[in-house]
Amino acid sequence: MPLNVAQKLIKDHLVSGEMKPGEEIGLKIDQTLTQDATGTMVMLELEAMGIDKVKTEVSAQYVDHNLIQDDHRNPDDHLFLRSAAQKFGVHYSMPGNGVSHPVHMQELSIPGKTLLGSDSHTCANGCMGMLAMGAGGIDVTMAMAGEPYYIEMPRIMGVKLTGEMPDWVSAKDVILEMLRRHTVNGGVGRIIEYYGPGLDDLSAMDRHVIANMGAELGATTSVFPADNEVKRFMETQGREDEWVELKADEGAEYDDHEEINLSELVPLIAKPTSPDNVVPVEEIAGEEIYQSYIGSSANPGYRDFAVAAEIVKGKQIATGISFDINPTSRLLLQQLVDNKHIASLLSSGARLHQAGCNGCIGMGQAPATDQNSLRTTPRNFPGRSGTKEDKVFLCSPETAAASALTGVITDPRTLNMEYPEIPEAAAIKTNKMLEDPPEDTSDIEIVKGPNVSTIPDFDPIEDSFDMPVMLKMGDNISTDEILAGGSRVLPFRSNIPKISTFVFEGVDDTYTERAEGKRDSGGHMVVAGNNYGQGSSREHAALAPRYLGLKVVLAKDFARIHLQNLINFGILPLTFEDPADHEKIDEGDVIEFRNVHQAIQDGNTFKVKLKDSGEEITVKHSMTKRHLDLMLTGGIINWAKQRQ
Repeated sequence: MPLNVAQKLIKDHLVSGEMKPGEEIGLKIDQTLTQDATGTMVMLELEAMGIDKVKTEVSAQYVDHNLIQDDHRNPDDHLFLRSAAQKFGVHYSMPGNGVSHPVHMQELSIPGKTLLGSDSHTCANGCMGMLAMGAGGIDVTMAMAGEPYYIEMPRIMGVKLTGEMPDWVSAKDVILEMLRRHTVNGGVGRIIEYYGPGLDDLSAMDRHVIANMGAELGATTSVFPADNEVKRFMETQGREDEWVELKADEGAEYDDHEEINLSELVPLIAKPTSPDNVVPVEEIAGEEIYQSYIGSSANPGYRDFAVAAEIVKGKQIATGISFDINPTSRLLLQQLVDNKHIASLLSSGARLHQAGCNGCIGMGQAPATDQNSLRTTPRNFPGRSGTKEDKVFLCSPETAAASALTGVITDPRTLNMEYPEIPEAAAIKTNKMLEDPPEDTSDIEIVKGPNVSTIPDFDPIEDSFDMPVMLKMGDNISTDEILAGGSRVLPFRSNIPKISTFVFEGVDDTYTERAEGKRDSGGHMVVAGNNYGQGSSREHAALAPRYLGLKVVLAKDFARIHLQNLINFGILPLTFEDPADHEKIDEGDVIEFRNVHQAIQDGNTFKVKLKDSGEEITVKHSMTKRHLDLMLTGGIINWAKQRQ
């Protein structure tokens, strides 16, 4: 039977289950990626499990999120991560080397391999013909320990690309068009595979942009073939000997179909506060802006910065505009300097920041109150920028640069200039960005600063209990809203008691105090709508609420990664059999759960009762036998300890 690229990748790594959509499958993981906002917990989990050395072919730890060093916490954690990486046999990328996803693409990505990362945008490396997926940190920990990674076999959506992109349209517009058509949950339960003659118009870094924001579609991952363009890219990195061709077989089929004619695309923009709130730029042109921001893993390539530099070359940006340039790697910054693009940007009035995630995760460059911010970043969830009531738009580098010049949202096609042609940057020699782990790790001591705490112990969920509803929410609650990133919160990523004080603060700033009051008397639950937990893979969004006593989440449905994170930390994830029952529950209600242990093992549905009214509601779960084992032991750490 002819296979597509995604099916080939899965088949080559399948260790359990069958390749039938909806069936649980186990996959061998070749490579892992961790970054500092999530990697601290991964390293603590490896230590807690007594792991001596990782079992993967390659694992890499990047420092790209928490770069602001305004006290001891971040630099202490950088030392902790480096020492832990050396101890466990992991490559290490120091602060300033750049964003994990493009650096991994440059240094370590290999077609045909699997990659699991504790960052939801790990899927970016699907541009290289890899099966690259984001997951919660504890799942990455298990993969580093040699365990398979388990998912439901996704449906494969084939997206045929035809035509050629017009001037002033780029890869960001391709993925924004996908979001316009399919929304933030249109990729749930799917792998998106791009194919067709339009691929000839997309460089490897263009494909990175598209694969990266597959996370915003809710997709398991996105994949591209490993064709001659991937080979050419690897040659520029001096790694051509690691290239292998990986293409779909002639006659390969897909479960779902989509087609995009690149020739018909126009510059697009996502309005606040969701990546799928997409309209043509010309529709909202003229709105004033405060900030224009270029960079992040969603626009990390040389071309993305060079085209902006050429647009503003010899000109001045509009008065009062903050034009923020966030290089994505040390190598890229050197190329931009060598080709005079940094000089053009700075001369126009741009602000240059260090290579890293920076403002994408609310780590600096926050916009002013009630001011429009244009960004080439992947997400514009409420408050993610660091400003609580932010107004963030997502767009291409072309639109961002054009708008910086005019001071208003501007369709770049209306600039009175020819579209810049950007030649390929010459390969340059640079020091290797990843530090190799030592062969002998026996004498290495892990360095822990005073902000590094141990992982709390959690008991299994009780069999029968009454559970107060602490919070009721609507649709599309993101992990940024459950537990924010940014410079206030992320420095406490290795201190669970402290980071828990920020839980749900953007939804209800009384939640933490109320939850703490219930923690010693049985805990609490929350109720939500569709797509609960979309966005970042950060497991803190499950771990910190669990520390505060969260025992049950009842929602209409869950985002993939957050659902697994809830199970991993022993939080019971339930959905409504009838979504209309969401309206029957109010904040403050108490729900009776009886004989839960048997109920969740006997089937996928059972009844719970509203204590005051006596009305029964049918709830269900999608947990597998393996998930139930985790739940009934109190989470994956307890489960792993019992196996030793």
